[in-house]
Amino acid sequence: MWSLELLIATAALSTALGVASPARADEYDPLHGLVDTAAQRLLTADPVAAFKWIKGGSIEDPARVTQVLDAVGKDAHERGIDAAFVRRAFEDQIHATEGVEYTRFGQWKFDPATAPSTAPDLAESRTAIDGYNRTMVAEMAAQRDVLAGPYCRQALGDARAVVVAERRLDPLYARALDSATASYCPAT
Repeated sequence: MWSLELLIATAALSTALGVASPARADEYDPLHGLVDTAAQRLLTADPVAAFKWIKGGSIEDPARVTQVLDAVGKDAHERGIDAAFVRRAFEDQIHATEGVEYTRFGQWKFDPATAPSTAPDLAESRTAIDGYNRTMVAEMAAQRDVLAGPYCRQALGDARAVVVAERRLDPLYARALDSATASYCPAT
């Protein structure tokens, strides 16, 4: 299991450097970019949870959720894709992220010695999240035919498997990725 410090450092470094996964041929793995960005967004859960733990904040933030859903809905509309579909996908993403945060809080409750003593500023994490959100909506627009097509589930499963391996996601994050991407293939 990854240590919190390693996860925070990896997420922060990837965000700071703009590092993405190696380039892939979209025709072979059309949902890779979307699923990989969803995974990167999920990886912000540890630094966000650490900040909330240290500051005594609540995991759930309805005002922030509304802000995110409104922004992605507007972005979807501007890109000519179904805003309701995009909002549903982001609701799943947010619930998966909250699930990781609740898990971390539980772990830190059971073993206070593993609780974080430092965390990046929440504004820094939210800036990264907002960037991931824009990328995800752009990927949804670019892959709208795949997402609505008969092979969506196969493409999604392939992309999940590759991203879990590439990002070396532990079982918690692999499960969260499954949950975050659960509504990507509504037609199948």
